[in-house]
Amino acid sequence: MDTVNLQTFIVAAELKSFSLAAEQLYLTQPAISKRIAALETELGSALFDRIARRISLTEAGREFLPRARTILSEIEDSRRLISNLTGSVAGRLSIGTSHHIGLHRLPPVLRQFSKTYPEVVLDLQFMDSEAACRAVQMGDLELGIVTLPLEPLADLYSKLIWPDPLDIVVAHEHPLAKKSRLSFQQLAEHPAILPSAGTYTRQLLERSVTKVGGKLGASMTTNYLETIKMMVGVGLGWSVLPRSMLNEELLALKIYGIKLARQLGIVRHQARTLSNAASAMINTLQSQI
Repeated sequence: MDTVNLQTFIVAAELKSFSLAAEQLYLTQPAISKRIAALETELGSALFDRIARRISLTEAGREFLPRARTILSEIEDSRRLISNLTGSVAGRLSIGTSHHIGLHRLPPVLRQFSKTYPEVVLDLQFMDSEAACRAVQMGDLELGIVTLPLEPLADLYSKLIWPDPLDIVVAHEHPLAKKSRLSFQQLAEHPAILPSAGTYTRQLLERSVTKVGGKLGASMTTNYLETIKMMVGVGLGWSVLPRSMLNEELLALKIYGIKLARQLGIVRHQARTLSNAASAMINTLQSQI
């Protein structure tokens, strides 16, 4: 079975579009259709219904999709296992990371890694930590360098690298800036600019607020901490930010009963054989501890 056709099928199934799959794989749409047709002929069953220029998985396609992922994963795992026997640290290393970690934590790590292992091609993809964890679970990425999930995720091994204390922050001109200590209820009377619902940072804040009997609401949300920092700095509301991001424009507030810290680190799939490059990256990261 042609692995290229399998990969094409997986991408088309995930994107629910031959044209989007063509864009992602840098192919023409007819080339995508040809690959899918060849796979369907080999399997003796249609994998997609094609109706009014839209595609959807058939029952056979839905059943085959997880098996196709498993086949590709086994092949890649075998390749890594054989490659590791040479002892060389080379090849492509796919990593997902957040914009915050990429900007504030990774530069010295990447500088050291690239200098030590020049034959490794880094495929660094920026995305939300939650998306990076899912991509590692699905086998699309070898490593995630992310905000670690609050609860263990199926099939993932995680390792803390950087403790990341958080603060409730406002601008110096904010009405609460001169208060020495506040209740959350006092804070909640003012507009909040928060990470989007479902993010690990937002979940952490929600848990802490619930423990003090509060309820979290937001006037604005965004996943980009640099954007939150700017909006708080110009006086649009309060928020939660890593302590490492505070500057002269921001003031940390003390809130009764709320002490926040998240964990930044590595996630990898428990069943995946690590490439030598991934092992070297983990060692480089652990040297930061």
